[in-house]
Amino acid sequence: MAKAMTTQKIVTPSAESLASSARAATKKGLPPVHLWNPPHCGDLDMKIARDGTWFYMGTPIGRPELVRLFSTILRKDGDDYVLVTPVEKVGITVDDAPFVAVDFNREGDTLVFETNVGDFVESGPDHPIRVVRDPSTGEPSPYVLVRANLEALIDRKSFYRLVEIGEHETHDGTQWFGLRSAGEFFPIIPSAELP
Repeated sequence: MAKAMTTQKIVTPSAESLASSARAATKKGLPPVHLWNPPHCGDLDMKIARDGTWFYMGTPIGRPELVRLFSTILRKDGDDYVLVTPVEKVGITVDDAPFVAVDFNREGDTLVFETNVGDFVESGPDHPIRVVRDPSTGEPSPYVLVRANLEALIDRKSFYRLVEIGEHETHDGTQWFGLRSAGEFFPIIPSAELP
């Protein structure tokens, strides 16, 4: 008697099923997404725009608590961004960085950033600030590491405020203009290139 062959079809989860799984996983703070290795279930029609707006099926997600929930199960695997739960993993699109640093305060010698999803990040050796300059225009794009390969683009108003408190320091044998936080110097631009 021949055995019947069965095939298992992987179904891409919906935003609703991911939200339900995320709620269960986040009851005690940020879930340990770095420990989870579920099967990849395809890509979800979800995108994070450069300004930090989350879209699902082309429509902005208007509920901040839902965006916050999704942000807690976001992970970067290589160059790919995924939403991950203990039982499923789906790819999403991120235009630039998944978060936006919308404000900061100086607490002692530390710069503390607030993101658009409510995270607070103390920049320093574990949460560096970096600036990428567009090769054709020279326009800076500043970032701060939030957690595990996930960065926040520092918004323009905050970056202007940061520039006001910047300082010059020798870095790798060259004079740089940059920022100091938690005892660490983060170079922004060589001093010689400033007007």
